[in-house]
Amino acid sequence: MSGCNFENNCLEEEEKFLDLKNLIKEIPSEDSLYDMSEILKAISDPLRLKIIYLLKNDELCGCHIDSALDKPQSTISHHLSILKKSNLLNWRKEGKWTYFSLANSKLIEQIENITKKQEE
Repeated sequence: MSGCNFENNCLEEEEKFLDLKNLIKEIPSEDSLYDMSEILKAISDPLRLKIIYLLKNDELCGCHIDSALDKPQSTISHHLSILKKSNLLNWRKEGKWTYFSLANSKLIEQIENITKKQEE
């Protein structure tokens, strides 16, 4: 920030600085920002977005997700793990099968709101 001099109006500069200080106070904590960035990273992969869309209406067994996306089980497992670590998925074990569902039923709507293009 530049200091006051004869060409600047010191009062205006001070008001701008105070507004900036208030804005800075509204920034979430480092931990919150880190958590947000991890969620955004988790949904930034097209395959993970496909998994999220597959789970839109109901839970699915991991084997059905593998089949639907025609990808190796290890690849799907890796991506499911990232989504789980970001708390975007719920999962439950039933025998040797694992079933997955969205932790937030509005997740797809929220993603679409974030990525929606301005309609004009």
